Amino acid sequence: MRIVPVILSGGSGTRLWPVSRESQPKPFMTFDGKSLLQRTVERANALASVEHIAVVTNMAYSYKTAEEMMKADALTPASLLLEPFGRNTAPAIALAALWAQAKFGDDVVLLVLAADHLIEHQELFADAVAKASKIAVQEGRLVLFGMTPATPETGFGYIELGTKLSGHDTACEVARFVEKPSAERAQEFVDSGRFVWNSGMFCFTAGAIHSALEQHAPDVLAAAKHVFEGCATDAAQIQFDATKFSACPDISIDYAVMERAKNVAVLPCEFGWSDIGSWKAVSDMADADDAGNAVEGKAMLVNSKGTYVKAGDRLVAAVGVEDLVVIDTPDAVLVSHKSSTQQVKEIVSRLKQGGFAEAKEHLTVERPWGKYSVVHETAGYKIKRVEVKPGQKLSLQMHRKRSEHWVVTEGEARVTIGEVTYDLPRNCSAFVPIGAKHRLENVTNEPLVIVEVQCGDYLGEDDIVRFSDVYGRV
Repeated sequence: MRIVPVILSGGSGTRLWPVSRESQPKPFMTFDGKSLLQRTVERANALASVEHIAVVTNMAYSYKTAEEMMKADALTPASLLLEPFGRNTAPAIALAALWAQAKFGDDVVLLVLAADHLIEHQELFADAVAKASKIAVQEGRLVLFGMTPATPETGFGYIELGTKLSGHDTACEVARFVEKPSAERAQEFVDSGRFVWNSGMFCFTAGAIHSALEQHAPDVLAAAKHVFEGCATDAAQIQFDATKFSACPDISIDYAVMERAKNVAVLPCEFGWSDIGSWKAVSDMADADDAGNAVEGKAMLVNSKGTYVKAGDRLVAAVGVEDLVVIDTPDAVLVSHKSSTQQVKEIVSRLKQGGFAEAKEHLTVERPWGKYSVVHETAGYKIKRVEVKPGQKLSLQMHRKRSEHWVVTEGEARVTIGEVTYDLPRNCSAFVPIGAKHRLENVTNEPLVIVEVQCGDYLGEDDIVRFSDVYGRV
């Protein structure tokens, strides 16, 4: 039996704002020094019979995804399947299945995992994968991993357990799917013992999911086949064409297939699963004191109970509060009652509607060539600290509404302005006029740091016209 874990890494994690943002979403959040994506790759790699690992993610996250995978303790060959933008889980899984069929055949087992989950007990997880794989191969079923509910959680979908599968101790047919319930219904589900949480993790053969898509979602499969046409299966990174991909229906695999197919099974599991779906879920994992308070970073709580504080560089002090989460970042602070943390996504929605940059990016923004931090911004000018990794370079670009002044503070820069290219040592400066083509490079083995002062009537990041770029962003 050959297993190919397919890791879906496309969620924005809006309920974990202000740490998770559009440019640095939830899979890249770190817990105890490792990102959720890194942990998922390591978890998949540790399973028996793993042939290859595939990660389906957005093209904009390809460099960061590759970096996190390189950090992982993994030796299994891996491929990145790169979407130009999100189209939900059904197209993502359809494309992964077509890729796996072309590379390994119909009988390969696909283990679909989310990149942003935590699992506490690896051995129990491995046992569940082995059972699910056996059911998928021997019976041709589409197997879901259901989590035995510990609490009446309203943020998850539920699956009602049907008739037990013949010859299996715990696996069952699916009686029905239930959307996120009210608190009262969730309590009824837990009390009945007949329901499990829908984890969003699946196991099936490439041939079985292909047949299910053909029968229940032919439009999804046809669109995916059109996108996959001509793609090289052996490439380490496969970029899907944006024009073709735009025709893919925006639908989840649950709606497209799982709620319609008759050969769906659910395997109840208990291996310490969490989808880290809210700040309350994060706080529940933290070590609390006798008053139920938990603190990360520099914080002080007085006469407070059940409160979780995640502090940044600043001191966070709270007095006389109860059951709150307080999340501090350099440019945004979230204060929420623990019972309301599912509604944080509404804050993000309003920020996007209002054009707030805090919805998308942090003050420090990572790019494939390095990173930049906004030091100060006001009407007419912006100051940035820009760091370029050794051997990397920015795109050849121009701005229509701003000029830029560069001062090298560390290392040595190679600067292109117009038709002239020259090296700029430490403590020297360069001026880029409005409308001039320009590029910044680091051709040395040491980090390059510059201070950039932008001047103009408009200083948005979208005022960029790229002419060439080694990262494919033109």
